[in-house]
Amino acid sequence: MKPKQTRNFPPITSCNDSTRSYGSIAADLDGTLLISRSSFPYFMLVAIEAGSLLRGLVLLLSFPLIVIAYLFISESLGIEIMIFISFAGLKIRDIELAARAVLPRFYAADVRSESWKVFDQCERKVVVTANPSFMVEPFVKDYLGGDKVLGTEIEVNEKTRRATGFVKKPGVLVGKLKRLAVLKEFGDEKPDLGIGDRETDHDFMSVCKEGYMVHPDPSATPVPLKNLKSPIIFHDGRLVQPPTPLNALVTYIWLPFGFMLSLVRVYFNLPLPERIVRYTYPLLGIKLVIRGNPPPAPSAGSPGNLYVCNHRTALDPIVIAIALGRKVSCVTYSVSRLSRLISPIPAVALTRDRAADAARISSILQKGDLVVCPEGTTCREPFLLRFSALFAELSDRIVPVAINVKQNMFNGTTVRGVKFWDPYFYFMNPRPTYEITFLDRLPEEITIKGGKSAIEVANYVQRVLGGVLGFECTGLTRKDKYLLLGGNDGKVESMYSAKKN
Repeated sequence: MKPKQTRNFPPITSCNDSTRSYGSIAADLDGTLLISRSSFPYFMLVAIEAGSLLRGLVLLLSFPLIVIAYLFISESLGIEIMIFISFAGLKIRDIELAARAVLPRFYAADVRSESWKVFDQCERKVVVTANPSFMVEPFVKDYLGGDKVLGTEIEVNEKTRRATGFVKKPGVLVGKLKRLAVLKEFGDEKPDLGIGDRETDHDFMSVCKEGYMVHPDPSATPVPLKNLKSPIIFHDGRLVQPPTPLNALVTYIWLPFGFMLSLVRVYFNLPLPERIVRYTYPLLGIKLVIRGNPPPAPSAGSPGNLYVCNHRTALDPIVIAIALGRKVSCVTYSVSRLSRLISPIPAVALTRDRAADAARISSILQKGDLVVCPEGTTCREPFLLRFSALFAELSDRIVPVAINVKQNMFNGTTVRGVKFWDPYFYFMNPRPTYEITFLDRLPEEITIKGGKSAIEVANYVQRVLGGVLGFECTGLTRKDKYLLLGGNDGKVESMYSAKKN
């Protein structure tokens, strides 16, 4: 029996010549373009975000079996087990939305700089991966500038449009199957470059004109997010940290304790006056940072102040009330009736009818202070969405408020999930932080009363808040966010219809 022939490929560092350009490249993903060699965290994200926490737990408990199969039987069997547990029975649309809305943020934070530098120099970029192609395609095309993904194909029940959990023939794309896929894609024109990180990548690398190995390196550095083809502005999903086996285990152990803690944090403070809650928050592990000097409460007979803030979570108006030490009203679009009923401050629903909403806001301001979030939706990253100019038409007593939050385990916002649970997920974080900065009230000359247009006022407030927070101002809207993350326009009726489908 002949011993298996192996080829020695030079390391990727010997290919980092910025003066040289290449026509085409075939690149592996995990461990090559990405620093991490394991795809487990990304399957875990699909299992949780497209499935449920229970499905994620099953995948986590199966991790020892996956490792044994991967190391001692075959690489393809280990991946098949992950695919079956993560995908079986899920709607393809839900998997695709998770791949577009959740995974890119985690992939983007793990792109390896040496590999990216070579990959980005090439004109035609093809990624060859054992992962399901539609799982990685949105990230590869939108953020890496890839032209095509050659990946494992998943069986789909055509009647129900659900994944069966099995893979289509010829099977998981590893070893010789990667080689065949590259030959089929490129034909007689071999790729100029082939890069991979393990021995099973040698098969496809050997058909490329040049091949380079990306060796594991604990000191490997990720590419700055700003250097990718597109910025990460919108993303969904409840998890803050990538669910590696250790992170996932810690999260599941914390989950029941965190949920009980969130109930205490919510319902202990709910009946208390806002001036008291300011002091109970630290006792319950919530860090509240207040900066600036807010104006006093309006005197009887005078209109209230209009607090205009950027939007980080649904708790923004409540925390502003706590920082002020008194009740203020707020207006909402897509918060449920139950959430408005149990809100500790008056919450008035808007209709998206401009005239009707303007009348409601004016009426509230005649009675007292009001908090508005003119972005219309939350944004997790350091960006500000376009500010609606409606607020500027209704008051000249405008007080900008800069808000930032810190969460280390769960995100307190969602697009595709149940919004009722948003505050509870925020308070499930071991040490959540809320930072409130009150700025000076706008001088009269920067209001409509001073001759400015409503759009000029809105843009000015956006720039001021962006400058204080260090956030970038954009012209993106709520509709842009929901079209990307949820496949709808963000209106309540559209969101309900999309969930039914």
